[in-house]
Amino acid sequence: MERKKKVHFIAIGGSAMHNLAIALSRKGMLVTGSDDQIFEPSKSRLAKEEILPDTIGWNQNNITTDLEAVILGMHARIDNPELIKAKELNIPIYSYPEYLYEQSKNKKRVVIGGSHGKTTITSMILHAVNELDIDVDYMVGAQLEGYDCMVKLTDEAEIMILEGDEYLSSPIDRRPKFHLYKPDVAIISGIAWDHINVFPTFENYVLQFDLFCSCIVDNGALIYNTEDSEVNSLGEKYSDRLKTVPYNTPYYDVTPTGTNLKFDGEVYPLQIFGGHNLQNLMGAMNISKEIGIDSHTFFKAMKNFTGAGKRLEKIIENDSFVMYKDFAHSPSKLKATTTAVKEQYESREVVACMELHTFSSLKKEFLPQYKNAMDAADIAVVYYSPEVVKHKKLEAISKEIVESGFGGKVVVMNKTEEVLDFIHARSWKNTALLMMSSGNFDGIDYQQLGEELSNKV
Repeated sequence: MERKKKVHFIAIGGSAMHNLAIALSRKGMLVTGSDDQIFEPSKSRLAKEEILPDTIGWNQNNITTDLEAVILGMHARIDNPELIKAKELNIPIYSYPEYLYEQSKNKKRVVIGGSHGKTTITSMILHAVNELDIDVDYMVGAQLEGYDCMVKLTDEAEIMILEGDEYLSSPIDRRPKFHLYKPDVAIISGIAWDHINVFPTFENYVLQFDLFCSCIVDNGALIYNTEDSEVNSLGEKYSDRLKTVPYNTPYYDVTPTGTNLKFDGEVYPLQIFGGHNLQNLMGAMNISKEIGIDSHTFFKAMKNFTGAGKRLEKIIENDSFVMYKDFAHSPSKLKATTTAVKEQYESREVVACMELHTFSSLKKEFLPQYKNAMDAADIAVVYYSPEVVKHKKLEAISKEIVESGFGGKVVVMNKTEEVLDFIHARSWKNTALLMMSSGNFDGIDYQQLGEELSNKV
């Protein structure tokens, strides 16, 4: 009987790491791991797969000579005792993206890159291949509805779909993750400065996408959004070495149930809405062509696609009120999402609430990037927690500084109770409420809130 390959995860509890651990366990490997803290849902998922560590904390005895590999998460520090032991024993150490490449180097790799739209484009492609019964491996950075694990690795699938994050790979590998995948097919959906704690200038940030393009295999394909000037420049720059495929927002009509997409003489009814989503759809369609799906077949498969989780996800709706939540937190995402909701509900009052939650968004120097980002809303609320600013060891910001950064008529709040009081005091007849955050406004239950407001109308 062939011995199972054994791998150990340092920081197994991470949102990405625990998915990879589960995928490798399901593939038949012997998986162990450690972490100094494991939260839900990682804890329950690891327990269900019987790979949850018995104890919390680091232990160098976990590192043994029979390990094929150690996979190192970003949460671990460079002085981690297990990492030190692995180095002493010369055990191969991989970052999360490095190991994904190792598992897919004999497959056709499709990498979805861009500051925004990555998860949506990836979920669109996965929806299409599922509808068409095409076998692919994948890695998605967010939890999608209908999936119990966001990494799938098999020996059989010939294609690997990878969401290409530009953040750093590991504590000992400061390269952006998407530089390690060596794609056969790649897309860049847009470039909007993010992760300013790592990429201190816009120029440095753009450089990472230039380097990403240089990692595409010779004669590979680069699909690029021509409506983004920086992306368009990269598409033109690499046109001699790669097959370059431009795309942009298609013609479409807003309908009460979503959108009618007009393409190549055909009309396709869709449930998604918003110019940014239709733009993402065109990117996904062009990727799908590269893996053998023609555009007509792709659009037909997308008729029952309702969107990626937390991306314009409808919470509740009645005849007079609708509420959405969205992951939008960067300026470009905020603008696209707010504009999409106002376009879809033109005759309604749109109230947009967003939370400044990420390191970049709470940094005083970055706030002017949000100028006019919520102008499409009839009423705009911006929330931040002074405690979170303090926890991230950032310079304190005031309501006035935030208000100045956003411009327009934003109302700035710094207590969750303020946001809830504001919302409950309003009439919600003929309105649309949009809650945007990578967090949850420090404790707001969106489902409960939606039901309360819907019952008032």
